[in-house]
Amino acid sequence: MTKHLFATVVTATAVAANNRGEGDGSTLSTLQKITRGNDQYTTVSAEAIRWGLREFFQNNNEPATNRTFNPDTDKYSFKDERFSAKDYIDDDLFGYMDAKKGADNKDATTKRRGALEISRAVSLDPYWGDTAFGSKGGEKNKTSIHSTEVHCTAYQYTIALTPESLKDSSRAALALDAMGAVRHVGGNHARFLYDFRPESIVIRVTEDPSPWIMDVFKRVGDSVGCYRLVRLVEVSDVRVDELIVGGEIADTIHGEQLRQAGVKVCRGVKEAITLAKAQLSTGVAA
Repeated sequence: MTKHLFATVVTATAVAANNRGEGDGSTLSTLQKITRGNDQYTTVSAEAIRWGLREFFQNNNEPATNRTFNPDTDKYSFKDERFSAKDYIDDDLFGYMDAKKGADNKDATTKRRGALEISRAVSLDPYWGDTAFGSKGGEKNKTSIHSTEVHCTAYQYTIALTPESLKDSSRAALALDAMGAVRHVGGNHARFLYDFRPESIVIRVTEDPSPWIMDVFKRVGDSVGCYRLVRLVEVSDVRVDELIVGGEIADTIHGEQLRQAGVKVCRGVKEAITLAKAQLSTGVAA
């Protein structure tokens, strides 16, 4: 049967702020937000996370990357504008669309849906409206002062990938490497330095086409817990031999409960990723 890879990441807690896009005399909502229940939470788009993953491949696997970003010119360039999922890892993982007209003025668009699906990242903590103020050139008058929203929080997101849908299935392991080393994310008009690597991670390699592990991390005091994941294991909705858990969650009560249930729990994120890559290559245990 078809094997699927799912992973849910919770980042370290840091200050998120989008510092570009302010105009003189304007106050802009610089952090994207969603409402959950009675609270607002900040969010980072899947496109922004893809930007960080592309940056990893450009810096660490450049010969097999089609699209590259030049920070000096603030522009993207392509090795092959015809695109090739066979030749380039980013065309294979993220897909592409080349919208154009043929010689007969008919639609000649070529496209490929990205094999790597990424959810929006959502903050673990509600946003209470924290704002930092600044001014242009040190001036302080009604036309120069601007505000920037800031949020001290951790973010959680999930990826889904079916290695068989890739032109080169070994690239699934490289996607895990990228998740473990994202330096920062970018989106639309701005980027902010925020360590988007996993503080904790749950990886599932399974024949089940549904992830089940989305949104399993929750804030517990000053730490992070995963009681929803413990419950999924206890009721056998997720098999223990399909799971690998790594990072700071290992040192919590929930990590110990998962360990006692038979889940492979690693104190290190990199160790968990290494084990998951081995499991991808050998298959899911019976």
